[in-house]
Amino acid sequence: MSEHTDGLVLRPPTLADGAAIHHLVQRTGVLDVNSCYLYLLLCQEFADTCIVAEEDQHLVGFVTGLRPPKRPYSLFLWQVGVDPNAQGRGLGKRLVRAFLEAPGMGDVTTLETTISPSNEASQRLFHAIAGEYGATISKSPYFLEDHFPAGHEAEELYRIAPLR
Repeated sequence: MSEHTDGLVLRPPTLADGAAIHHLVQRTGVLDVNSCYLYLLLCQEFADTCIVAEEDQHLVGFVTGLRPPKRPYSLFLWQVGVDPNAQGRGLGKRLVRAFLEAPGMGDVTTLETTISPSNEASQRLFHAIAGEYGATISKSPYFLEDHFPAGHEAEELYRIAPLR
């Protein structure tokens, strides 16, 4: 657990955080809302590759991710969420940094994530992270619009390497 002078605590999630993450995703208004079951599963089975941020004992942000079995040296960041009331304080970047130091990081050399072409804020965030680590970013198609139900943009795979 990491507590900062500003009262923010960054830590791996527990099962008790699953419903709060689900609720936060709903409040962002921009993230794909998945079932609460999935967030519970992530907190239970993938806590070593996820991070939550709490302030005054309230969840204000999270990062969820996992190590893809077919790419053991990669850490796939699935979602970053910041409470609308906590935005504008650099919390997203702090969460990603903590994610890259999570217990499940191990021998990871590559950070992966998908970003839709219109999500400029996420693109800026991941370019900043790459710069901090002295890494390069490669981008390639991942999920096409045709893979999703109508109304969802394509998702491009961003690979940031090397991290170490």
